[in-house]
Amino acid sequence: MHEFSIVTALLEMCEKNAKENNATKITKVEIKIGKLSGVEPYLLETAFDTFKEDGICAGCEFIVHLQEIVVHCESCHTEATLTQNEFVCPTCKSTDLRVIDGEEMYLMHLEME
Repeated sequence: MHEFSIVTALLEMCEKNAKENNATKITKVEIKIGKLSGVEPYLLETAFDTFKEDGICAGCEFIVHLQEIVVHCESCHTEATLTQNEFVCPTCKSTDLRVIDGEEMYLMHLEME
């Protein structure tokens, strides 16, 4: 379960940001997870809730935004959001697509005191 190592890295990033901003507590962590990231949101939330209690994020709110798959069609130059994992352009039905969002995980927002 790689969610544990992801949470460890996320908590380290939170602590680093808090130190850089002279904060003593983080009250909210907000992330965005792409559907193609390979990260299971529920397992990530569970791991975060387990590990946050030992550090600067103790008691903080953890918000996860799930990012849909956004593609650019190289044939008709349309940008579209896919509702299913069918990599076909909804406009021209081409399969010559480039994923432009939905593959990564980002730390979007931190609230600190």
